[in-house]
Amino acid sequence: MNFSFSYYIGLAGIMVFAISGAVAALEHKEHHHDVFSVFFTGFITAIGGGTLRDITLGNYPVSWVKDENILWAIFLGFLLVIFFPKRLTKLRSELFLFDTLGIGIYTVLGTRIALDHGVNFFASALLGMISAIFGGVIRDTLMNEVPFIFRKEIYATACLAGAVLYLILHSFQFDGNLNLSISASVVVIIRIIAVKYNLGLPKIKIF
Repeated sequence: MNFSFSYYIGLAGIMVFAISGAVAALEHKEHHHDVFSVFFTGFITAIGGGTLRDITLGNYPVSWVKDENILWAIFLGFLLVIFFPKRLTKLRSELFLFDTLGIGIYTVLGTRIALDHGVNFFASALLGMISAIFGGVIRDTLMNEVPFIFRKEIYATACLAGAVLYLILHSFQFDGNLNLSISASVVVIIRIIAVKYNLGLPKIKIF
């Protein structure tokens, strides 16, 4: 297995998504969540988008089944939430930190994986976006909340912008690791600006 820069960045993305899901379970006021349900919510948030991407690409077994380090990253994220719940909850509520970092990393890595499987430009961008947002969709559905993609703030569009940027820089043979860092950062920056200034796309009006 190639333990490259992108591999470790991918593990970091998995961990922060696991934290995001577990913290969401802890914050949910309508239900009492035990240790298992908190872990399960973090787990499904972390692997949801990547699993759908792998199934679409026919990449079997899916990543978390063939690489135990993914499960260790999820477990580490879960432990951080168990031992530091108040601190992590504060960070999440103030900056949307874990969702934002997670979607930035997942977008670019999902796009890269799609390219490695010979997928075309447009499908690669869409699969990168799906990798980033689908775990959050499952998490919000489990929490009986409206998924972020249906809310006003720019969310999926930020992922798509980062994926397209990655593909453009890739076509110009930009350094892979630098491209990953820049494109993921663009997703994060767009998302933070959108939340801070309450930005959203125009609504479609039905006359």
